[in-house]
Amino acid sequence: MSPHPPPRPGRAGRPPAPGRSDKRDPARRDGYRKTGRKPGKGQLKTAGTTPLPDPLPGVRPPRILVLVGLMGVGKTTLGRLLARLYNLPFIDVDAEIERAAGCTVAEIFSRHGEAHFRAGEHRVIRRLLRSGPCVLATGGGAWMNPRTRQVIRATPGTCTIWLRAPLEVLLRRVLHKRAERPLLAEADPAETLKKLAAARAPFYAEADLTIDCGDESVEQGVTLIQQGLKNFAPLERLTVRLGDKPGDKPGEKESSYDILTGSGLLERARDLLVPHLKGAHAVIVTDETVAGLHLDTLLDGLKDAETPFGKLRIDVLTLPPGESSKTLAQYSRLMGQLLGLGIDRSTTLIALGGGVVGDLTGFMAATAMRGLPFIQIPTTLLAQVDSSVGGKTGVNLGSNEAGEAPEEAEDGRVAGGGKNLIGAFWQPVLVLADTSVLATLPKRQLKAGYAEIVKSAAIADPDLLAWCERHGRALLEGTPALLAEAVRRSCAFKARVVSADERESASADGRALLNLGHTFGHALEAEYGFDGRLLHGEAVSIGMVMALEMSVRLGLAPPQDLQRLVDHLRSLEMPVSLHDLPPLGERGERLEAEKLLEHMRRDKKARHGRLSFVLLRRLGEAFTSSEVEAGALYEYLCSKGCVPREGRTPRQRPVKPGKPGKPAPEL
Repeated sequence: MSPHPPPRPGRAGRPPAPGRSDKRDPARRDGYRKTGRKPGKGQLKTAGTTPLPDPLPGVRPPRILVLVGLMGVGKTTLGRLLARLYNLPFIDVDAEIERAAGCTVAEIFSRHGEAHFRAGEHRVIRRLLRSGPCVLATGGGAWMNPRTRQVIRATPGTCTIWLRAPLEVLLRRVLHKRAERPLLAEADPAETLKKLAAARAPFYAEADLTIDCGDESVEQGVTLIQQGLKNFAPLERLTVRLGDKPGDKPGEKESSYDILTGSGLLERARDLLVPHLKGAHAVIVTDETVAGLHLDTLLDGLKDAETPFGKLRIDVLTLPPGESSKTLAQYSRLMGQLLGLGIDRSTTLIALGGGVVGDLTGFMAATAMRGLPFIQIPTTLLAQVDSSVGGKTGVNLGSNEAGEAPEEAEDGRVAGGGKNLIGAFWQPVLVLADTSVLATLPKRQLKAGYAEIVKSAAIADPDLLAWCERHGRALLEGTPALLAEAVRRSCAFKARVVSADERESASADGRALLNLGHTFGHALEAEYGFDGRLLHGEAVSIGMVMALEMSVRLGLAPPQDLQRLVDHLRSLEMPVSLHDLPPLGERGERLEAEKLLEHMRRDKKARHGRLSFVLLRRLGEAFTSSEVEAGALYEYLCSKGCVPREGRTPRQRPVKPGKPGKPAPEL
């Protein structure tokens, strides 16, 4: 009889009535028949003879513990002891499948193949997760099924634990039961285990905890798990799903990457980062400030790391902090140092820092040897909620290490300066956002990052905007839970947008919506020479308000929305207008409307010679537009206090018809 027959019909051969299921036996709903054997019978008695270790004080286990790992690592043995320790039911998934199927796992493999087995395994795990608190020991390949990973993560109160052991230990344990291991039945066991370990490690690393097991006793193994649970802080995992690229197979991991957010992730760097490395060499790129704060923590987290290619070798490159380092000169210097380290195309670059470090490192990764893998570890709020996600990399043009402003040509035009004008789309293989590092940020940096959070809300997330209005002040005071929630919400929003339009190629809206406030903001940054007087987030805060004010002037958005945004930002002492800018020069020079227009014309978002803006119909409903006339924009800038060009007098133009409304509030 097939171990996977369809559910039995009702009495007299009739199927159950529509809308009803056969509730007599949960195993039948998985497509398995009942055998009368109870799960784990006889084995629990054996486990009961092993003395339990003393429970560690302060350890409160999650509702469901799911053990994953290669065959022979001890999931069943350790799982039984954990279940006894925490007074939870223990379930061995393979034993449950055999009980329901009436035959062994090896027989199912032999008769129906692995794919058939994995489908049934997924159904069984899904059912068991609904049964309540327990310790669940899965088969070695269960975690490889993306649907199974998804259903486990979606189950509230679940903690997955990867039990990891050296290959020689695993081989010694499984050889005497080789006949019971379908994947070891034919090929060389050592080679098979080695291949399985290499293929599965990146997926096992997605577990919540990693526990290294060796030849210690089972009691010691349980103690190690308890210690891990004591320090366990759950992390959030978001996936940026990208379109398939040439050479990718459908559904391959390379077509997506994860954003991990949580506290204390740098200390777990070995478990979280190493599975994503393509070789045994990594180069950390950071700035001098971040190096003093977080580099040692990251290096300690990677200490003694082993990869499938050998022991991990780590090099470090540093650069001066600030936007003035995001230049071709710094890029050239760092690239020379990078190539001098003897890298190859398996070397992974790790960006440890804010947006400048992330953008510059990503551009190095995109161009060195025509492409190296890289990992983002953002350490500022702005980088965690925005710049580290999405694969935009690059450097500014028209500034240098000294922070000098772009040169001015004889006709008064700015000679070639601009934000991120040289760059590439190059996606990271992982983003690791450790929210605990945000405790070291000054309040000005927190406000700069907060502007990007509000920007996301203003584009298409009214619920996030309401959340910001409730919690913005406490967030800027550094409340860890609120910072973590803000990072999670913002990353989830950006991941959705990037997944739908990775390279900003949509004819309208799409990823370009993320540029709300950036056309104005980038022009302001360029005029200040990227020297640190005006942070990117501060420019975005002002630019976002200007974009909404333009929308109101054009009759597109209600004035009360502008007032709402201005009131919120002002309540947090954030900049909202050109009057909030720092002095432009020692003599109190004013911004010139013509120069700002030149920066906007050179902006990479401009198309077919027309300026491109993100405007709003209301807060939470943004759209892209190339219909803003340069003349109207010039007059708007002059009305905000910019100096008109000599010989050119701004004149009032009729406003395009739109929604009627009150005049825009005076800023």
